[in-house]
Amino acid sequence: MKISLSPQRRDDGLVVVKDGDKLRINGDLFSFVSLPDGATVPAGEIPCNWIVGPVERIDGEIHLTLVLPHGPNPSPAVAYPVALGDPPDGALAIPFDEPATEPEVADDVDA
Repeated sequence: MKISLSPQRRDDGLVVVKDGDKLRINGDLFSFVSLPDGATVPAGEIPCNWIVGPVERIDGEIHLTLVLPHGPNPSPAVAYPVALGDPPDGALAIPFDEPATEPEVADDVDA
């Protein structure tokens, strides 16, 4: 499976678990097991806002693109992500930035 990532400014998160030719995206299962070699599912025909563009099987391998959510100031790793080529089964290492923490504000107490 080859998974390309398309950065998009969003406040929600992305969790993807791979099992062969199946992906569980934020809890919803999408199976591409029955997609024959050379076939394409056109963009927009899969009921998933995370999958953008077509899903294809090329030389036996599924190719697709997922939205990669990021905050207002993404790191270079998130803004320009590297495709995941043949990732192992299990939770995918999707690039992300740690949320910014609010600085602690000291209480102004008169002694």
